[in-house]
Amino acid sequence: MTILRPDPTYYPSPRMAMQAPKEKLAYVAVLNPNGRPDALAVMDVDPDSSTYTEVVGRVEMPVMGDELHHFGWNACSASLCPYAPHPHLERRYLIVPGLRSSRIHVIDTKPDPAKPHIVKVIEPEELHERTGYSRPHTTHCGPDGIYMNALGTPDGNGPGGVFVMDHDTFEPLGRWEVDRGPQQFSYDFWWHLGHDTMITSEWGTPNMVEAGLDPEVLLSNGYGHRIHVWDLRRRKHLQALDLGEEHQMVLELRPAHDPTKAYGFVGVVVSTKDLSASIWLWHRENDKWDITKVIDIPAEPAEPDLLPPLLKGFGAVPPLVSDINLSLDDRFLYISCWGTGEMRQYDVSDPFDPRHTGSLHLGGIARRTEHPKTGRPLNGAPQMVEVSRDGRRVYFSNSLYSSWDEQFYPDGIRGWVARADVDADNGGGFTLDADFFTDFGDERPHQIRLQGGDSSSDSFCYPS
Repeated sequence: MTILRPDPTYYPSPRMAMQAPKEKLAYVAVLNPNGRPDALAVMDVDPDSSTYTEVVGRVEMPVMGDELHHFGWNACSASLCPYAPHPHLERRYLIVPGLRSSRIHVIDTKPDPAKPHIVKVIEPEELHERTGYSRPHTTHCGPDGIYMNALGTPDGNGPGGVFVMDHDTFEPLGRWEVDRGPQQFSYDFWWHLGHDTMITSEWGTPNMVEAGLDPEVLLSNGYGHRIHVWDLRRRKHLQALDLGEEHQMVLELRPAHDPTKAYGFVGVVVSTKDLSASIWLWHRENDKWDITKVIDIPAEPAEPDLLPPLLKGFGAVPPLVSDINLSLDDRFLYISCWGTGEMRQYDVSDPFDPRHTGSLHLGGIARRTEHPKTGRPLNGAPQMVEVSRDGRRVYFSNSLYSSWDEQFYPDGIRGWVARADVDADNGGGFTLDADFFTDFGDERPHQIRLQGGDSSSDSFCYPS
């Protein structure tokens, strides 16, 4: 059957996207802490290929010191929304910002998706002048533009916020917020397109995070502990939802993919009361939004000799939930515990009552669990997690953020990417793929994007 869509990787609904062909390539942001430029690596993830699990392409950034972190596509299934003004766009360019440099790279994945190349660089000065922001972080392809957010202002203070880039020229258009209310801190953002609502989360200003986790700020509950609800069309702040000041660093946001559902999940890195981590559910009741804790993950006791200086006095390893991801059918939530070296799977079919359905371990501050393919203790731990569109493969990398890597893994991160296979047909559970392990050596992989889209790249306007 001939498909007349401008891009065959667009799907009206998440259910239809789950029927997409399997990914064959993965794009990985790679931090290089050893005096060389960062890079975007291309991994072969096709099990039928002779170069399966190998890095088969690479784009070096033009300048050192970017700290590549998160990135996203220029366009996605949101282009099929009934009010999208640019239905002719195709998913072709990766928008790759440097979190430390504020430099934004536009990378073309055509004509050969295994050999992408840079076609445009937006220098920090242009971003500063046009938006007032710096340290760009999350990228989402919206119906009407490319949305990015930033941690702060050029001097390293707040407020951080969202800005929009032109779909055709990639030029920053300006600050998104018309009325920001009390919002100052920034980390992640996403939306409910079916409810004209944006959600944003809180970490800290660049001056509070770039040199590492500041124990004084943390123990005084000085990092972010709220999420914010916005009118997406009018670009105005509606509500601040406070999780409680002890719940420090409210990071990754994962709204339900089905646009009829008005809820989503957010991870909290650490509680200053007991070092636990937690997952919270935001939801709408009677036109007001509320937030409820639905998952607690406790700290684990550990011998002080196994702990970095920052944790020796506690005698325990915090889970340090640093990323989460939600399968496209809104059924399984994956949680990276970068401190304890655990990846958890929960069945969230009932979002108010998640059911723990699986765990696996790799690395970890104290455990150092080995991968079956290497047979040696690993450092770092499951961190950035990405789920294939059909929900059957989970990819994850092990580096968080350079200055934080040094604090929690002072022996140095040796980079790796691993994969787990999901039992989606029998109630859940997942197992480590014993053959899938890619060693990045002294380079540090961070976010992973799958060719054609994944479970955190697209937004949909039509229900499943």
